[in-house]
Amino acid sequence: MQSLPTSREEHYFTAVKENHLFKRIIGFILFVGLMILLVFYITSEHEVEPMVADFPKIIAHRGANDRFNESTISAYKIAAEDGVDALEIDLRMTADGSLVAMHDKTIDRTTNGTGEVSNFDLKEIKEIPTVDVFGNQSTVEEIPMLKEILDTFKDSEYYYIETRLVNDRLVMEVPLVELLNKYDLIAKDLVTIQSFSEESLEKIHELAPEVPLTLLFGKGKFSLKVAKSVDYPFIGMEASDVTLKNVNELHRQGKEVHVFFNDMKSEKAEQERVKLLHVDGYFTNDIRFTKQLLWEE
Repeated sequence: MQSLPTSREEHYFTAVKENHLFKRIIGFILFVGLMILLVFYITSEHEVEPMVADFPKIIAHRGANDRFNESTISAYKIAAEDGVDALEIDLRMTADGSLVAMHDKTIDRTTNGTGEVSNFDLKEIKEIPTVDVFGNQSTVEEIPMLKEILDTFKDSEYYYIETRLVNDRLVMEVPLVELLNKYDLIAKDLVTIQSFSEESLEKIHELAPEVPLTLLFGKGKFSLKVAKSVDYPFIGMEASDVTLKNVNELHRQGKEVHVFFNDMKSEKAEQERVKLLHVDGYFTNDIRFTKQLLWEE
């Protein structure tokens, strides 16, 4: 018959059990602590090492708009002479269905006229010139059709074109793709199309699935969740939304980050900041500055 444990033995076994329980509790606390540190490391943009991107693209935002009227053929010629990677062109559509280069919904800011682009036919809008001042000298040039820009440069330049809805409708996508195909630019891989409208991008993809697309986010409207979930290879965001975490997360998804700058006063400082984050493209309003910045050792 097995003898019962003595009180000394009972005390020993109890101590062993308590010691084992203590070790398990300490181990659990250490595990939880390590998990918290790991989550903090992953989510903290200050702790994530930046990923090194390829040499960034220099995209002439509305042409060389620091030296000539934005979105004009002369502004695009200056940008082309500067050797940029792409000419950025914002599209609007006239009342009679012509695609013209114009950023704003209205012509008020860049011309001596007033009104929405979609309320003018092509003949009328051609009679309202763009006006600006550079070096105390007034410069005047007409609003160009997209066709005129393509006639000027043909396949010698890369085009980064922005589409948008026209009166909340998908109208410009079909004529745009038809025009690009007429100049054989899609087949030659000389076009990227961008838009704030996913609906527009989906239509472009339906019409020309080989064209690379950029989903744009307005200032303060960037969503990392959405940007990571879409299939588009490029994500465009305003400089103030560019963080190390956002850039690295998108790079991990195999996406490029292309940055635009709304504040002209802070643009140079912001370009210097986002350079450290290894963004992939600059919609620059100062081509010469950006080239100098990116070519610095």
